[in-house]
Amino acid sequence: MAKDDALVLALPKGRILGQLMPLLRAAGIEPEPAFDDPDNRQLRFGTNLTGLELIRVRSFDVATFVGFGAAHLGVCGSDVVMEFDYPELYAPVDLGIGRCRLVVAEPRALVAVDDPSRWSHVRVATKYPNLTRKHFAARGVQAECVHLNGAIELAPTLGLCRRIVDLVETGSTLRANGLVEIETICEVSSRLVVNRAALKTRASELTAWLDRVRKGVRDRSDAA
Repeated sequence: MAKDDALVLALPKGRILGQLMPLLRAAGIEPEPAFDDPDNRQLRFGTNLTGLELIRVRSFDVATFVGFGAAHLGVCGSDVVMEFDYPELYAPVDLGIGRCRLVVAEPRALVAVDDPSRWSHVRVATKYPNLTRKHFAARGVQAECVHLNGAIELAPTLGLCRRIVDLVETGSTLRANGLVEIETICEVSSRLVVNRAALKTRASELTAWLDRVRKGVRDRSDAA
């Protein structure tokens, strides 16, 4: 439990954090100075608001912290929300940042002779085994998933599998590794997520924060 029963907001490490912080600051959240210190190894931070703390974790872990109630709310990609599909994870606000897509890709040389409509079984390297299986099952294709957490583009090159499922923003990493997108599974953006139980027990506090963030998203959109 957070000290003094403060609300805990879980934020993702990495590139999305840079896009996210102006939005949170517009909503009135200012982290303690240590948050912006690149040499600081702290993971939990105070803010200018007595009733709100921040934790900084991997994007995939945001869903788990919020889904199991260790954090009350957080920010993660819609891909993460769909991959874990936690019943207590509610994603009411699309922040309009971190836009990308989850795609199926394969080597350029394979595209010329491949016919996806004839697939019955595929072996795929991915960080998203659940989403991948659901996607292919809807097409009547059995997907054997090789779970990797990074460097997924290497899998076809080194013979681990012939195809991958991964996030793509510009496609430059795929092209640099001789891969081509052949199918889009879903569009992805960052979402504000909330623990459903907390939303019931601390409704006024969390609803107020949802409204503040929604306003920040609208103001950002109007200014664009």
